[in-house]
Amino acid sequence: MSTNIPIQIRAGLQSQGIPAPLLAWIQGAMPNRNPLPPLPALIATVKTRLLAADLTTPAIFEQPTPSFPPNLHNPEVKEVKLSNDVVVQVLDIENISRSKWEQVEDLEAIARGEQTRGREIIRLNENENENEESSDRAAAAAAATVRPGAANAAASKNATHRLLLQDCRGQTLHGLELKRVERVGIGTLSIGEKLLLRRGATVARGVVLLEPAACVVLGGKVEAWHRTWVEGRLARLKEAAGADADARG
Repeated sequence: MSTNIPIQIRAGLQSQGIPAPLLAWIQGAMPNRNPLPPLPALIATVKTRLLAADLTTPAIFEQPTPSFPPNLHNPEVKEVKLSNDVVVQVLDIENISRSKWEQVEDLEAIARGEQTRGREIIRLNENENENEESSDRAAAAAAATVRPGAANAAASKNATHRLLLQDCRGQTLHGLELKRVERVGIGTLSIGEKLLLRRGATVARGVVLLEPAACVVLGGKVEAWHRTWVEGRLARLKEAAGADADARG
């Protein structure tokens, strides 16, 4: 294999706004075939494997890799701009424009085989013997397989999402939609998916403000993280909803 190929792949990734992985990592991510596929196919393969990786794994990126400045978590810092593009991965997402109980009801309705169309409830599947435990499992599975139409409805133009983001050094920061960002939504954004926060993005009192000009969805998913998040989502929502009710009481 020509030593020039990993260099070309890295250049192709960088042209798409993706941080440059180490050449040794690129070589390990390339398909073990002879002859190798064309360069565009190689770039696509390595990109897919990179976007499915944990950014905090050692020996992926050249150092230093742009990351969050250390003072961003300080709530006393009113506002600061990112000085570099920063690639992050999504650890959590929440639609804060809907209450916890509304989100619980949505998942349980999907688990029962119901969808809403306007004010009409459409029964998709009937199972009178389904118990609460199986309902929870079905809700979790439904959350993982939301169809694009339902996902788009849930992530309407009026929705606002809060994300937990992690950079390559393991630092976490919350992101809040200031304006709707395409593909950010429950059922459309995966856990472990990678985002590019552009240089100049605003961080206000420890929260990065997300808007189309400052945030690009690169894609990807960390399968194990996403599965765990989906399986525990209904339980977390119920627990949070109960805590909110207790606080009001």
